[in-house]
Amino acid sequence: MKSETTLQEAQSAVDDWIRSTGAGYYPEMTNLARLTEETGELARIFARKYGGLSPKPGDDISAEAMEDEMGDVLFVLLCLANQTGIKMENALTRVLQKYSSRDVGRHNA
Repeated sequence: MKSETTLQEAQSAVDDWIRSTGAGYYPEMTNLARLTEETGELARIFARKYGGLSPKPGDDISAEAMEDEMGDVLFVLLCLANQTGIKMENALTRVLQKYSSRDVGRHNA
């Protein structure tokens, strides 16, 4: 995948990879559990890097570890989007419109 990829291209790349393994997608509820698990792994890094928790021996809180966990979160989220027919470019556009109208002037104190 090229360095600058659209969300549509990312969804296609994930789908291509899933189909190439022959195993197919995990059930949606399994992927939701995986998303929660991966988000927890990302939260663990944040809690130790930016929060009040001290890293334990062997904890990797590097930028690379954070990037890997964000990649895992994105991968599983794209799996869920593919499984449910959601186009993530549309989802992002809609949420930005929502925030733009709902939160206009909110943070200009």
